[in-house]
Amino acid sequence: MNNDKLLVLDNVTKVFTKGQGFVKSKIEAVSRVSFELELQPPEIFTLAGESGSGKSTVAKLILGFEAPTSGSIYYKGQPLEHLKGKREFIRDVQPIFQNPFETFNPLKKVQNYFHDTERSFGSPPRGQYPLTERSLELVGLTAAEIKDKYPSEMSGGQLQRASIARALITNPSLLIADEPVSMIDASLRMSVVNLFKRLKEEQGVSIIYITHDLATAYYISDRIAIMLRGQFVEIGSVKKVLDNPLHPYSQLLQSSVPAPDPRDRWTEDIALSDLEAREYTRQGCKFAGRCPRVMEICQRQEPEHYRVDDRLVKCHLYR
Repeated sequence: MNNDKLLVLDNVTKVFTKGQGFVKSKIEAVSRVSFELELQPPEIFTLAGESGSGKSTVAKLILGFEAPTSGSIYYKGQPLEHLKGKREFIRDVQPIFQNPFETFNPLKKVQNYFHDTERSFGSPPRGQYPLTERSLELVGLTAAEIKDKYPSEMSGGQLQRASIARALITNPSLLIADEPVSMIDASLRMSVVNLFKRLKEEQGVSIIYITHDLATAYYISDRIAIMLRGQFVEIGSVKKVLDNPLHPYSQLLQSSVPAPDPRDRWTEDIALSDLEAREYTRQGCKFAGRCPRVMEICQRQEPEHYRVDDRLVKCHLYR
């Protein structure tokens, strides 16, 4: 495998089996997903879509928390199955989770997480933690702000920045940020989003940003993949995809973003959990049951990815 790529997912599928005994069903939570990240320059690559689209499963596959049913994942030219659990991979690829209050044990002081991590990956001078201080400084915190504090004594915004700082202690090349701003106050979201931009531009860190928030995705992303029921339906430059979406599902997502005008209300609920099972198991196009431009072929034949305007679109409209 080519060593000039930071990360490669090649036709990756993940199947989960539900039920017991004779009553079992299989769900392709991720279906034939492929994308690449270059070693340089660093980039922010976003996975976007409604709840249940498979975004977090992709994150778990990259982190090695789940194994692909088929397909391959390579990190810096090495098969991921050869790297899982190895110190070098753990140092180089760090997760940032959705809820910072679940990241930290409520009975353990926040500073202890930093000190333990620094001792695990380095040899700090006795009583000093320079990597902790550096990582806190990168996210706009100081050692004094976390000293002797338990998670409950910090705000959600502070704790999420502390979670990011802890991930930075190992000087990673790749961050996997799974809905990192959805659990914090809206007034603090931009501080975290701006932090990701600075990490990419100033520290050379690539980020896989997982979100259903297209506004923050548009602001910080270089490329975006729109996911629907485990599949990439549109991939390309974030400006092209969100300024002029081609797939009907991408168009629905884009039109559902609330406008600044308070009189223009968001009336479309796109997170329809009752549709998930039907759409995951649907033959043909997963979106055919909701698509305003559905054709007969959509009901029976899954579309391929077609290259349109420097992006890939999984839709029969572009055959």
